[in-house]
Amino acid sequence: MKKTFKLTHPKIEVPRLVEAIKHEVKKYIKRERRKPLPENVDFWDFDCRYGTDEATAKVIHISEINKYISQAESENLESFYLEILVKPGHRTKKPIA
Repeated sequence: MKKTFKLTHPKIEVPRLVEAIKHEVKKYIKRERRKPLPENVDFWDFDCRYGTDEATAKVIHISEINKYISQAESENLESFYLEILVKPGHRTKKPIA
């Protein structure tokens, strides 16, 4: 998912738009995690980027997406860019300390 979300609409209030965006992102992640895993893959991992536009987007962790969406609302941004790309994930063993 590579998308620029707009936080302005003539009829819909900003808090309602923010909740709709969060729901859309959550739905996308759930849909991608349901896909069958290829051989030798443990889980679906995600590469995420966030910014005011595509050129200034920085890498973020998947757990920080809602925080950045709420931050865009509090900063009164007109739009923001969010990129979520799926990649195969492999579990690693924790080192014994």
